[in-house]
Amino acid sequence: MDFLFLFLFYAWTSCFSSCSMALLIGVVMICIITTKKQRLKGLVLGGAQVYSCIIPQCLQRAAQRLLHQLFHTRNPTFIVLHLLLQGLVYAEYTLEIFGYCQELEFYLPYLLLPYLLLGVNLVFFTLTSSANLSTINKMNESLLLQVYEFDDVMFPENSRCFTCDLRKPARSKHCGVCDWCVDRFDHHCVLVNNCIGAWNTKYFLIYLLTLTASATTIAILSAAFLIRLVAVLDLYQETYTDDFGHFQSVDTVFLIHYLLLALPRIIFLLGFVMVLSLLLASHLCFALYLAATNQTTNEWCRGDWAWCQPCPLMAWSPSAEPHIYHNIHSHGFWSNLQEIFLPAIPCYEKKKK
Repeated sequence: MDFLFLFLFYAWTSCFSSCSMALLIGVVMICIITTKKQRLKGLVLGGAQVYSCIIPQCLQRAAQRLLHQLFHTRNPTFIVLHLLLQGLVYAEYTLEIFGYCQELEFYLPYLLLPYLLLGVNLVFFTLTSSANLSTINKMNESLLLQVYEFDDVMFPENSRCFTCDLRKPARSKHCGVCDWCVDRFDHHCVLVNNCIGAWNTKYFLIYLLTLTASATTIAILSAAFLIRLVAVLDLYQETYTDDFGHFQSVDTVFLIHYLLLALPRIIFLLGFVMVLSLLLASHLCFALYLAATNQTTNEWCRGDWAWCQPCPLMAWSPSAEPHIYHNIHSHGFWSNLQEIFLPAIPCYEKKKK
């Protein structure tokens, strides 16, 4: 009972915000997958019906207002939570793990690696959140119309954004959160409070890569510290007295119990960064896949239903047939990566000529 109480106490006090963020990321990833896999649609609708029956209407309206404020308006809430959580993780690493690892004579450059990754991550976080060069306006509208070909399926030619009163370049989209049109729109990221578009996708990929590497490095160092500690103290050779007064050899379960009681914050930090590393690595792999195939998140999410719909301009024709989408923007792995990391002016000027 003492162990259970201690476990619940530290889970609530030390990891509440961490688990909340991990849960939020997990829910977002599930939502992304759900939009792609239509067979899960019934499960989502069933869950929504159960939610509407159990939760009172007043709480539902309050939750809807909160979700609208968080996800449909530009606000710094998630930036503050993100930076706060990152600060707490690094504070715990600095105050405990770094010092203990020095006493155990860990190689110093390994211990300093998370700080190097943090510095690079904050630089690209700033670039991602502050870069608004992907927005479309009257000045660059005619130029951006020549960048990508229109496929007449998802991006028909001569379509307009009636909110901005602009012609829509291929692969662009009006962001309802930021209230502007974005060239090569990928998605709106609440963690950076900005749209991911043609000009900051490269910053976002490096930000995501360094964030994943930071979490993974801290997880590896934390696990290495605990393994080294067990080896130095030779805990597997120890014995303990059970509830019946019998001597028992230390096993893995007892060892975890002992480490949780002796170093609770480090154990919970290790668990959190391991889960976070898996979530971030999944997101990173997905983002790299999109980059390698020259797709955007917006295009991928609409792939199960948008491509098979008849073109709106041909809806009047009785012989109109559904259009099958083919990715006309992919030109090979290296060309696709070059378009992300070296987009912009030279390519635009060439097309303009």
